[in-house]
Amino acid sequence: MIIKSVLCSIIPLCIVGCVVGPDYRLPAVSTPTEWQAATGSLKTAAGDSARLAVWWQTLNDPLLSTLVEEAVANNLDLKLAAARLRESRARRGLSAADRMPTVKAGAGAGRTRSSAEMGTGSSRTTETYSAQFDASWELDLFGGKRRALEAASATVDASLENMRDVRVSLLAEVVLAYIETRSYQAQIDSTSATIASLTETEQIAGWRFQAGLVDQLDVEQSRLNLEQTRAQLPALLSSLEQSRNNLALLLGRSGGTLKEVQIKMPIPLVPAEVAIGIPAETLRQRPDVRRAERQLAAATAQVGEAEAARYPDLALSGTLGLQAVSAGNLLNSSAFMYSLAANTAATIFDGGRLKQKVEIQNALQEQALISYRSAVQSALRDVENALVAYAEEQNRRGALKDAVHSAQRAESLARNQYAAGLVDFVTVLDTQRSLLSLQEQLIVSEAAVTSNLARLYKALGGGWNHDSTDVTAPTSTAAGVKS
Repeated sequence: MIIKSVLCSIIPLCIVGCVVGPDYRLPAVSTPTEWQAATGSLKTAAGDSARLAVWWQTLNDPLLSTLVEEAVANNLDLKLAAARLRESRARRGLSAADRMPTVKAGAGAGRTRSSAEMGTGSSRTTETYSAQFDASWELDLFGGKRRALEAASATVDASLENMRDVRVSLLAEVVLAYIETRSYQAQIDSTSATIASLTETEQIAGWRFQAGLVDQLDVEQSRLNLEQTRAQLPALLSSLEQSRNNLALLLGRSGGTLKEVQIKMPIPLVPAEVAIGIPAETLRQRPDVRRAERQLAAATAQVGEAEAARYPDLALSGTLGLQAVSAGNLLNSSAFMYSLAANTAATIFDGGRLKQKVEIQNALQEQALISYRSAVQSALRDVENALVAYAEEQNRRGALKDAVHSAQRAESLARNQYAAGLVDFVTVLDTQRSLLSLQEQLIVSEAAVTSNLARLYKALGGGWNHDSTDVTAPTSTAAGVKS
């Protein structure tokens, strides 16, 4: 009766219980209503999560899209992030299991023979048989286990957002490596064309020297210009191979196995407009911001978990089974046995250890809050910087296009006039050097425009959406913002 009354008083307390520690509240952050760097020269469109999820397809390069899909399937960093997500989910399952009772079943049989030298005058053999269930349950009176489960759930969400962040970075890196490869190919073609043009100039200088119209200086200057340009090719070829190897690594391949990009293709052109949305949408889209928010939620729950450790705990245990001196008697009613126990414990003095653990968790929660706010500010800065870089590089590319056209006309005029003896060879050299330099700058600028678009979409958190099938949506809403 005493045990029954104890259980009747304990179990309702366990069911109702209480949860100590702070309840998590999503921190509000203020954001601007529009991007400050969205200049008039940049044509933008409203944000679209579905379009943002496959932003690289706006470059209209089928090979690039194929490489992106391969990277998502085979990249080792992404596989590592997925494995960590599985680990965190298993740890959450462990936290959920800690709240449940533990029940074990067992059976045993034994034989004991006593010694005849112990005063009985004869030995005695005893046999025992048993079958039983053992149960134990640590009651969660003050919510420590519930807080641990909250923290584990938030950690699962953070791991999911980390995998999404790895994916966002991976897609941008694949596009950047692909653009770099195409840029080096274009520079090699441009340099090769320039070498052919300089070879013609050297021949003209040689013919004029043989005709006695110029001295040996013109021949040596033309040869110097040609060989200087030719010396640039090995470095470009080396950089191209390194770029291909970097791209192969992102795809999960070994170096030197990427044959698809050996066929020369132009640098992908950017679309007419960019879908950037508003700052609040970006914060909801950025996986790193969402991860920081989930880490804050986990840290908040861990404060309650540490706080609950300062309160008494209560554990119930019991055994229900059968015992007999022969196997045939196990089914008799007289073989039935049971035991029940309730144990409670509370820390009376520990030198302030538990209190300091709560202080540690409070400090960690504050750090997580600061990290979240820092992630928000970094996200806004990244987009603003990417917008400026993308818009201004397009302006630079336009100016370089005009300069290259003028340099091409000037170089052609200079060569023709030199062949006619109207200008000296220094003029030809100056125009050829200017043309080569401007052509290289234009190729680099064209690659930079497309690269800056990739960086912009990375800053916007492009590369996944809430409806994608490759990742599971988080169990709670992340990144609350106030515009």
